[in-house]
Amino acid sequence: MQIESNFNLSKLNTFGITAKAKFFVEVNSEEELRELFADPIFVKNKKFFLGGGSNILFTKDFDGIVVLNKLKGIEIKEEDSEIVMVRALGGEIWHDLVIFAVNHRYWGIENLSLIPGTVGAAPIQNIGAYGAELKDTLYNVEAFEIETGLKRVFSQEECRLGYRDSVFKNELKNKYFISATTLKLSKKEKKNISYKILKEYLETNAIEIHNPKNISDAVASIRRSKLPDPKVIGNAGSFFKNVFINRDQLEKLQGIYKEMPFFEEDEVIKIPAGWLIEQCGWKGKRLGNVGVHEKQALVLVNYGEATGSEIIELASKIIESVKEKFDLTIMPEVNIV
Repeated sequence: MQIESNFNLSKLNTFGITAKAKFFVEVNSEEELRELFADPIFVKNKKFFLGGGSNILFTKDFDGIVVLNKLKGIEIKEEDSEIVMVRALGGEIWHDLVIFAVNHRYWGIENLSLIPGTVGAAPIQNIGAYGAELKDTLYNVEAFEIETGLKRVFSQEECRLGYRDSVFKNELKNKYFISATTLKLSKKEKKNISYKILKEYLETNAIEIHNPKNISDAVASIRRSKLPDPKVIGNAGSFFKNVFINRDQLEKLQGIYKEMPFFEEDEVIKIPAGWLIEQCGWKGKRLGNVGVHEKQALVLVNYGEATGSEIIELASKIIESVKEKFDLTIMPEVNIV
């Protein structure tokens, strides 16, 4: 373990934003993590924990220590004829875990294919896509309390997972380092293909579902067609959360915008933020070094030498225009630092 100074973070965030950390360190094992917790530099400085850097927007240099989670490993903890418990360390790339699961014909996370980021970040955000969320399969989360260095295991219920939300984004924010997660996956078929876009893709391409890999491949294909590759153009995936409204609001809005799409789950009505943004004329629009992606209005992009402040300024204009047109408030999904 080596702590570096004045470290450039531009290659560790998918927006490609240039920002420097006063101190930086990679952690490759729980032993190194315990060693770090005792280091005076760690103890005395502000702390920020980084995974894949895919849900982060740096708006300035970080005057403290950035810790990169590089803990790697995937193992089967226990299994029977129907269920398998898969434990993955926090530094594993999330999609690598999905590939592991579908290659073993384990059902449960195939709809979450190609979501960027690490396993350790997944429960913080309660990642979700195409009709599935992490909470559908999460069994527990292992984490170290930063202040004491003590390890704790959180049950799924204790994680309090909500829509792109968890206890780790609220009262326990910046208080724990997630070292591993365990998922409860199924050996028996549990296909989830009700999500409209996914269902239409499968029907259009006459794809029959024989195993979870069929769904994983379909989801990956859809995502590649809609979302830009951060290696080609800087972005953090979906920048905004979808909007939740009640039935009265929906009826009022549909009286004006009859074509307004919505999804209803468990009596909760969700309006796609991408549609709202597109209706305000932002899709494909560029302002200097930043812009809105031409194929997906949820995605803000860095065309070159953008700063985090330029991204924030664009996001603020989008939020303002959606509020003015629809009287709805869209919120950033990305963690702004």
